[in-house]
Amino acid sequence: MSETKKAAARPTAVPRAAGGVDRYFRISERGSTFGREIRGGLATFFTMAYILVLNPIILGSAKDKFGHQLDTGQLVTATALVACVMTVIMGVGGNLPLAIAAGLGLNAVVAFQLAPLMSWADAMGLVVIEGILICVLVLTGLREAIMNAIPQMLKQAIGVGIGLFIAFIGFVDAGFVSRIPDAANTTVPVQLGTVGRLTGWPVLVFCLGVLLTITLLARKVKGAILISIVTMTVLAIVINAVADIKSWGLTTPKVPDKIVAAPDFGLIGHFSLFGAFGETGAITVVLLIFTLILSDFFDAMGTIVGISAEAGLLDEQGQVPGIGRVLFIDGAAAIAGGVGSASSNTAYIESAAGVGEGARTGFANLVTGGLFGLALFLTPLLTIVPLQAAAPALIAVGFLMMTHVKHIDWDRYDIAVPAFLTIAAMPFTYSITDGIGAGFVSYVVIKTVLGKAREVNWLLWGVSALFLVYFAIDPVEQLLGVR
Repeated sequence: MSETKKAAARPTAVPRAAGGVDRYFRISERGSTFGREIRGGLATFFTMAYILVLNPIILGSAKDKFGHQLDTGQLVTATALVACVMTVIMGVGGNLPLAIAAGLGLNAVVAFQLAPLMSWADAMGLVVIEGILICVLVLTGLREAIMNAIPQMLKQAIGVGIGLFIAFIGFVDAGFVSRIPDAANTTVPVQLGTVGRLTGWPVLVFCLGVLLTITLLARKVKGAILISIVTMTVLAIVINAVADIKSWGLTTPKVPDKIVAAPDFGLIGHFSLFGAFGETGAITVVLLIFTLILSDFFDAMGTIVGISAEAGLLDEQGQVPGIGRVLFIDGAAAIAGGVGSASSNTAYIESAAGVGEGARTGFANLVTGGLFGLALFLTPLLTIVPLQAAAPALIAVGFLMMTHVKHIDWDRYDIAVPAFLTIAAMPFTYSITDGIGAGFVSYVVIKTVLGKAREVNWLLWGVSALFLVYFAIDPVEQLLGVR
């Protein structure tokens, strides 16, 4: 028996109240401790706290059909509130270390594809409808059935692809990698730093953070990721105070002028369920909802499977425990995002940082959600962590998730090729959904040409057909005359 289990078996190991919490969240049963869960919750928050800045920037920078813009302060409140409530609900109801917040990519669809065609209230109404339809799919068992229909090795590939994807996000967010402007007339899409080499103090903070994180992980230091985030944040604050730095990106690491800021709930409940149908054609609305559902559906699915696999929580059949409740809560998060005018909310891949710290249960979500709740009032204090200090966690977790590649049988082309396309497409297209789609479609095609079509679950046939429509949405829209 492990030391953890021995300690858990002793009546005096934890107080009665703590013992009840332990049993409810199955902390000891899953080989975790309260310390690991707390560190995991903190790590997850600090790696995704950027959403408090980025979501208001994305939604606030766009105008609706009538030229209206959303208030930045109100967007910060809406973003923090929905993330707080839904993250706690996922922890208590789903018992997985999966934090929830406004989905990146989904908010861009809302801001730049929906809003220009209708009012903001109408756009958020479509988000609510999307969430309702996803919940219906869960209640009918269709969403869970699709997840269970995916071959185990393809699920492993999804986890590996997500690992590379979040590592790439870390490199880009920190400025270690940047996009080469189209005006450069080059076929090379990205480069080292901003000018082909590393420059500036912020990137140095990131590099030191990566070295610190991997060193601590290699030495198996408890709290390695969180120690790195805190240490690099302090260093960044010092550097920012003594050096002349043009920009840190979204978050400048400096001691804030004030700690408390009053939340503004003005956007909560500002949505219209059916207003979009009056502003634009029914076919256009259906296609927009389809785009939202497909992106949310498979982004969340990939994240849930990937995080659960990394946490060692998948059962012998490769299924997520309590998946029905988890999927329903994720769908409800989309509804909450629309109701709160924060855009569709979904499970966050940055939860992997918490898993990397040892989080294995929903108790970590209470910490993450609680910090989002504090962010309603303490935003100036809790958003001083620059991306350069938080991004090393994503690199480290990317490595940890990459280790699952060993479970894929690379000698079987019928699974190896789809697995490779899944893994490669996620970082190269900057989309979890696109990677899953590439894997599904290629899996069905290869099985068919090899005369093994009967081995493909009928649900994968249907989903692959939907992905074909998704990838060909532009010509489909032209054929239907909606563009």
